[in-house]
Parts: sequence; C-alpha cells; structure tokens
Amino acid sequence: MPDSKSAENEISRDRLAELLNEDLAREYQAIISYVVYSQVLTGAEYMDIADQLEIHAKQELDHALTISRQIDYLGKMPVVTPKPVRTSNDAKEMLRFDLDNENETVRNYRDRIRQCEALGEYAMAEQIRQILVQEQDHQIDLATALGEEVPNVNSGPQARSLH
Repeated sequence: MPDSKSAENEISRDRLAELLNEDLAREYQAIISYVVYSQVLTGAEYMDIADQLEIHAKQELDHALTISRQIDYLGKMPVVTPKPVRTSNDAKEMLRFDLDNENETVRNYRDRIRQCEALGEYAMAEQIRQILVQEQDHQIDLATALGEEVPNVNSGPQARSLH
C-alpha cells in the first residue's frame, strides 16, 4: 500500500516554479500595500507602525528579487502581476489586510522550504528560510500594532478562526 503522505509531498521543479510565481505575486502585493499603507496611515497611534511598513516594503522588494532569481534558476519566467491589493479608509482594517497576507505568506514559505528540500534544493530552501524569518517579524509587528497575539498559522487557514 503506497504511503499517501509521501505521494502528497511529491513535487516537480515545474510545480515548484509555479508555486514560487504565486509567492512572487504575493510579494508584489506586499510591496504595493506597504508603500501605500505606510503613507496613508494617520494618527499618532499609527506613526510607529507606518515607519515599520516603510521598512517592510523595502524588505519585500528584496524578497521579490530573491524569489525571481529562484524561478529563473528553475528555468521559468517570473510573473509580472501582483495579487490584488485591498485598501480601506480604516487604519485597523488595512493592518488586518496586511496581517492576513503575512499569515498566508508564512504558511506558504514553510511549505516551500519542505518542497525545496524534497527536491534536494537545499540552497533554495535556505534562501526561503531567510525570507521566512523577516515575514514572521512582519507578522509580529502587525499583530502588535493591532494589539493581538501573533496568529498560529501552523495548521493552515483555519488556524486563525480558532481564536
């Protein structure tokens, strides 16, 4: 009887490139949202997080460059279109959008690390690990700004609803 878990974890280089392109589109989304949100958040209570979002925008650009390099290494063309960026006139709602996006990003990069290692792409896994460290810092910054605990995203999208 075949092990369904190992079949589920099988991945090809082409599929990894596709998934990294989805991650790249999410990085573009993050760059745009952090640039915009950092400039439109108003009120004294949001000045610290607005400054942090400017830093996040620059880090997300570095992530996009790293992911693009990995996609090219896999022999594919990096995507050029971001995932949709949500905006709001409500500062807390904008921060919520960012936190939700970071939660998804953290989940996906954890998967990507396992997928890279399954293909023997240990250097690529290490590059993504370094990105993951910063993405988790972004999660902490956003949760703190919202006055919340950092969400546990280990068990997928439903983990957020367990609070």
